[in-house]
Amino acid sequence: MSARDVRLPRGVVELLRLCVVAFFAGIGYEISSTLDAGGVAVGPIDGVGVGVLLGAAVGYVVGGVTARLTVRTVESTEASLRDRSAEQVLAGMMGAALGVIIAAGITWPVLLIGPTVVVLPLFVFVVATVALLGYRLGLSRRHAILGMFGAQTGLASAADPPSSLALVMDTSVAIDGRIVDVVGAGFLHGTFLVPQPVLDELQGLADAGDDTRRAKGRRGLETLEALRRHRDVDIEVVGDPARELPEVDAKLVRFCLDRPSRLLTLDTNLAKAAAIAGVHVLNLHALAVSLRPPVSAGDVATVLLLKAGREPGQAVGYLDDGTMVVVERSRERVGQDVDVVVTSVLTTANGRMVFARPQPPKGPPAPVLG
Repeated sequence: MSARDVRLPRGVVELLRLCVVAFFAGIGYEISSTLDAGGVAVGPIDGVGVGVLLGAAVGYVVGGVTARLTVRTVESTEASLRDRSAEQVLAGMMGAALGVIIAAGITWPVLLIGPTVVVLPLFVFVVATVALLGYRLGLSRRHAILGMFGAQTGLASAADPPSSLALVMDTSVAIDGRIVDVVGAGFLHGTFLVPQPVLDELQGLADAGDDTRRAKGRRGLETLEALRRHRDVDIEVVGDPARELPEVDAKLVRFCLDRPSRLLTLDTNLAKAAAIAGVHVLNLHALAVSLRPPVSAGDVATVLLLKAGREPGQAVGYLDDGTMVVVERSRERVGQDVDVVVTSVLTTANGRMVFARPQPPKGPPAPVLG
């Protein structure tokens, strides 16, 4: 059932119109009383009654428009709230309630100034405006609102979104070093947690007698130092999360479960085990695989050559993802589909470029010597 199928009862529109009629009748009464129109009469109706009738007539006309506009506003509001979660609606209602309380407490002295039928609408206008402001603030700060009232009302506090959780680095990410480029590109930021066992493991590798292991350890420590200098990252070294567990991987999983955080790793097996345990995992190896070039050196692809290249004999085509392919010795075949062999893939700041050459025709099978 759509929002247009759910209509408010007709009586609601008439009730809203009656409120507007009463409001304008009150204004007419106040104006006629202030002007001392008691001596003016229309038949059996005195001047005050005339003022009330004129106000009611104006209110009847204005009330019809106002009531229908109010009903349409309520319907559109209901349609927009239907797309919001219960958490957002509840936080917005809390913000609106706080706005009403604050606005009413500040503006109630206005009710003591002047006639009530004139001052009351101004009071309601201010309260409604501040309530709307509270509702919008409640939506934008819903996690803080629900967290503040959750304990008192018995509501469960809203869970932090995964993107706001701190990142726990394992040894493989530090040794790899590409995390510095990922952070520099703006894909990761915030707090990076380095458990003490990871730091000890890197230190042990840096002090190893084997040149390869020593190089890995030093590269890992240099990666942490580079991240510490980056303005978008806060490096925090934390203690051993589980002294009773001997394995570093198990310590990391326990830490991510005890302190809500995300595990940043290049170890596919660790990523699978942590995900099964319920940990949010960012696998940089999976990211690298998803961003790898569509073709690599030695691959065969079919390309439609669209135009001549810059160099003599070159022709240019494009892969399905828009990657430009420069094919050697194929200018005369522009406009044709050509099978090419990829010779190299060049990645630049402006994108990726593939160089290829025509695939040599397959000759007849070699005769079998008997």
